[in-house]
Amino acid sequence: MPHTPSPQTFRPAGPLRGSIAVPGDKSISHRSLILGAMAVGETRVSGLLEGEDVLATAAALRAMGADITREDDGTWHVHGVGVGGLLQPASAIDCGNSGTSARLLMGLVASHGITVSFTGDASLSKRPMGRVIDPLSLMGASFTASPGANGTQCFPLMLEGAHPAVPITYRLPMPSAQVKSAVLLAGLNTPGITTVIEPVPTRDHSERMLRGFGAQLDITEEDGARIIRLTGQPELQPQDLTVPGDPSSAAFFIVAATLVEGSDLTIRNVGMNPTRAGLVGVLRAMGADIEELEPREVGGEPVADLRVRHAALKGIEVDPAVVPSMVDEFPVLFVAAALAEGTTLTRGLDELRVKESDRLATMAAALEAVGARVEESEDGLTIHGTGGEPLRGTANARIKTHLDHRIAMSMAVAGLASRDGVEVDDVSPIATSFPRFESMLSAVTPRPA
Repeated sequence: MPHTPSPQTFRPAGPLRGSIAVPGDKSISHRSLILGAMAVGETRVSGLLEGEDVLATAAALRAMGADITREDDGTWHVHGVGVGGLLQPASAIDCGNSGTSARLLMGLVASHGITVSFTGDASLSKRPMGRVIDPLSLMGASFTASPGANGTQCFPLMLEGAHPAVPITYRLPMPSAQVKSAVLLAGLNTPGITTVIEPVPTRDHSERMLRGFGAQLDITEEDGARIIRLTGQPELQPQDLTVPGDPSSAAFFIVAATLVEGSDLTIRNVGMNPTRAGLVGVLRAMGADIEELEPREVGGEPVADLRVRHAALKGIEVDPAVVPSMVDEFPVLFVAAALAEGTTLTRGLDELRVKESDRLATMAAALEAVGARVEESEDGLTIHGTGGEPLRGTANARIKTHLDHRIAMSMAVAGLASRDGVEVDDVSPIATSFPRFESMLSAVTPRPA
């Protein structure tokens, strides 16, 4: 069925005020369902992000034997099949728009003796899967993938799992929490010790949660690299989990409150895992007023309430070392940079070229369309800020989001800080990660009577 775009214009609506709680962390939501499905017994999850991406993971696990249900109060129940217990699905696994579902489920299936067809939407079908296929092939899984641009391997693909799989020692060629997690998930049903060498640390939700479910996971540091060793074929224990608020979802409100004069917004229960909280540090370096209230730990993850007040920003050179801790937040950081005083330089962002869209090219074009001065390089953007002057907005043109939810939400934030409003060509992809984004934005930016 052809996709029908849903355009929308986001206009200045006054300061952001009040207190909100953003949806549960997407990365943790995926992993709680997957590891719950690998445990024996009932895992209960509260605060799960109920966006299309996470629901795709739930549907895939149901198709392979897990019993996953939701109560009216929002609590999810996962009755697992145990490590090694995945069943042959009756039909193809549809990952929709979710790269996380695709890569993590490929890892999970790779060490089971089943054959699975994986499909996705038009956007996901363009994204390269070779970086996951390579290590999983070394473990014994075999793949028949569709050819993509520049010789890449893409969806749809057929995966034939290895049973038994072969434990490997794999050094990540580039920082990727998804590749790391795929190898570790494959290692769950692999006899022996599966080792991942991570030269640059990435988000560590998988390691924290694997330990929480009872897996034997040893992490050491050698020559500046993290060495993660997983002992295969554990009996995982079911858990009661509370998912903290997603820092990637909070990012849009953090930037919006920073940019819009008079704002004073509190965002409750935000995950502050240091492998995910890079945006807060970068914005503070630019002059943002972000206060952490009641720092605490929930389900093994650090969280805090964030109070964000309007502040004038100054351009900086962003250290490429922070990229893994905020890779999904760069589109909205670019919006903040467009309104800062001076120039913001970003590098080391090659990964953004292979997300739901080429986020460097897409954001460069989007910001230029609303009056920002942007220079695009191979691995980053240089943005010359307006010094706080509102962006021009889009009077006669729609911003092309290329079906990318983070582009749509970032340019919605740009609309709040514009003179005439910003029209995006399609807001429907926002439902993949943040179904309540627009209603929540309206709740904290009441229009004057």
